Parts: sequence; C-alpha cells; structure tokens
Amino acid sequence: MTTPDDDRITRAFENKDWAEIKTNNSWQIFKIMAEFVEGFEKLGKIGPCVSIFGSARTKPESPHYALAEDIAFRLTQEGYGVITGGGPGIMEAANKGANRGKGKSVGLNIELPFEQYANKYIDHDKMLMFDYFFVRKVMFMKYAQGFIVLPGGFGTLDELFEAITLIQTGKIGRFPIILVDSKYWKGLLDWAKEQLLEQHKYVSPKDLDLIQLVDSPEDAVSSIVEFYKQYGLKPNF
Repeated sequence: MTTPDDDRITRAFENKDWAEIKTNNSWQIFKIMAEFVEGFEKLGKIGPCVSIFGSARTKPESPHYALAEDIAFRLTQEGYGVITGGGPGIMEAANKGANRGKGKSVGLNIELPFEQYANKYIDHDKMLMFDYFFVRKVMFMKYAQGFIVLPGGFGTLDELFEAITLIQTGKIGRFPIILVDSKYWKGLLDWAKEQLLEQHKYVSPKDLDLIQLVDSPEDAVSSIVEFYKQYGLKPNF
C-alpha cells in the first residue's frame, strides 16, 4: 500500500503536462495573494505586538504552558498585543493569557495533518487561516516588535531562525529575541558560539547578541519593556 509521501515522491519523476501545471500555478498565485491581503488588512491595525513561539505538543499541565500563559498576560498589562500560531500547546497558553489580560490576541493558524487546530481563546475576527507556511511566517515577522520563544521542535526552530536571519540581514529591525528556559536553549547557543562563531566565523558576535536567555515570565517581559524604554517608546493602551 502506497502512502501520500510515496505518491509525492513518484509524481516528482513523472512526465509533466506543462499546460496543466501553468494553469494550476496561475490559480495558486491568486490564493497566495489573497492570504497576504487578508493578513495585511487584519494585522495592519493591531499596534505593537510580540510573537510567541513554542511547541504545539505542550500539555496544559506543563510548566512551559504556565510560563507562556503568564508571559502573555504580563505583556497585555504592558500594552502589547500577542501573536501566536493559533493552535494548541504554547500557542493556546499564550492566547489564553492574553485573553485573561483583556489584551489584543491574534492566531495565525495553518492546515496541518496533525497537531494543529484553532484554540478557543481567540476571537473569530482575530483568527486567520493559512495554507502556506511562508505567508504565515511573513505575518509573524512583519507585525511583531519582539519575539519570545519557548521550548519547541522543528517548527519553533524554523520560526526562531527566521527571525534571527531577517534581523541579521537587515530585512527587519533589531527587535529583541527572548529564549525562555535557559537549560533548554543553552546547548543550542553553546553550539552556535563554538561552531558558527569561533570555529568557522559563519556569524559575527553581534548576531549572537540578538538573543537573550531568561527563565521567568518577569524577565521575559521586562526584556521587551526595557528594550523599548531606551527609545522612549511604549504601547498606547
């Protein structure tokens, strides 16, 4: 019995009907444009926000779930909105905390074969659905004034390194990137310092200075607040 993955691999070597492909790709472009337009319209008016990333597999009884909820609550008390992936786990916790704080809270959901469903703590008009990861990631980055990253897997790492790369290359501002749970992240940062910086010179010291390690909700939020204080900036409630 073949699997969907088997079919995809086999189709990659089939002879193509280029007329059909051209037609399908043209319609796909309009779908992509529609996702961008909806995202720009809904998020363009939201005001200063922080994107919170972390695993969809985090259970409500996990300490990381409680951390994310508390962080989001505290952000809303400082006037910041919260952007998440709109699904379960850390995303749910962050939207729940923002909801409890009566702050702005957005969910950028995506259709996936497992793990992803819309959590109940986002208002219907603040939930966006995406088919394309790259469009969704643009929204995470374009409308965030900071990034708080809790433990997670490949998706979380993808979002983290997207933010780092865009800042490193000057495509977005040098917004704060906060990693929560130093024990979880320390090995990754040690490897980056040893291999990327010291041994191979693939990055510069200032690239690693983009990242702060914290362990408490208070420190995560104060890192955001203090960063903007030096510019004399704070959100309007």
